[in-house]
Amino acid sequence: MIVVGVDHSEGAKAALRFALEEATLRGSKLRAVHAWQFSIPVPGIEGIYPALGAGLSDLHRAAEEALDAELRGTIPEAGEVEIERRVVEGAPGAVLVEESRGADLLVVGSRGHGGFAGLLLGSVSQQCAHHAACPVVIVPHEPDVQ
Repeated sequence: MIVVGVDHSEGAKAALRFALEEATLRGSKLRAVHAWQFSIPVPGIEGIYPALGAGLSDLHRAAEEALDAELRGTIPEAGEVEIERRVVEGAPGAVLVEESRGADLLVVGSRGHGGFAGLLLGSVSQQCAHHAACPVVIVPHEPDVQ
């Protein structure tokens, strides 16, 4: 199985296209993983998460819908490749490292949404490169030149 990290960035779109092509060549299943985090630091308030339970499920559902839209927009034709969708609450690097256990390959974009634009690798791709339990492909994204 090939695991690909999807965060709606241009780098993730490039990684998703690469992962689909690789899954096609290998005759492998593709798992598209989107990690999301929800945290509101409210010092001194106990039990905030049960009070926000319905809100968290709404956020999770919205993340699932966004992942589905990203897949339809980036790879509308998957061919024979079976695509599994996973939306996981957690830090993206940690989620992808965990998802790499049992995978044949982990594919990530070189840069996501956060951080500093001048860096060659983002923090998530660096974390995956150092800690994944399988080989990692970091797909570069070439910005459109006009």
